[in-house]
Amino acid sequence: MKAQVNHIELFYEKSGAGAPLIMLHGNGEDHHIFDAITAKLQQHFTVYAIDSRNHGQSASTDTYAYDTMAEDIDAFIQVFDLGPANIIGFSDGAIISLMLAMKHPESIHKMALLGVNLKPNDFTPESYQYVKDTYEKTKDPLFRLMLEQPNIELDDVRNVNTPTLLIAAENDIYRPDLYRDLVNTLPDAQLKIMQGHEHDSYIVNQDMLYPDLLAFFKNN
Repeated sequence: MKAQVNHIELFYEKSGAGAPLIMLHGNGEDHHIFDAITAKLQQHFTVYAIDSRNHGQSASTDTYAYDTMAEDIDAFIQVFDLGPANIIGFSDGAIISLMLAMKHPESIHKMALLGVNLKPNDFTPESYQYVKDTYEKTKDPLFRLMLEQPNIELDDVRNVNTPTLLIAAENDIYRPDLYRDLVNTLPDAQLKIMQGHEHDSYIVNQDMLYPDLLAFFKNN
């Protein structure tokens, strides 16, 4: 299905019944990255698995900016009268979710941020070099996006009161102290570290996330 929001078309799949739960994938992916866990979450929620602009079956545009993508999702929430909605975002999807909570807190009930970062320099040196080398070889604007954005200061999230579940890998692509800083700064946050995992591996094996996600979103 497609929705006209923020002057573009976003593709999405809707399944299940219950409170709205929006799923936002990472850079270079589409909504299918969440297929396995969507099959379980749709037993408890109405799941909206969305392709971000310039991804999947959504519109291709000249604009590559996380704040614009956050406005896309806010417009989606408004069009379908879903607010406040629950949101699960992975990597770029987590950045979009956090920006949405900063700009439109009334649109979000709870959010799970999986592998989020605040700035490009949150990458480990090795990960940053990989992204930089890949961009120089391919000139892919999605890699340029990661080199230039987001630009969120830690102080910027101090007033984000949205209940937040932070999930990160033990061997993530970001600096090890990033999530400690975030969980100590966000007013209502908890942190789950996936031991023995890397940035993508716990998404590939996402069934292990289901108990924590269900408990978080179901807990009043």
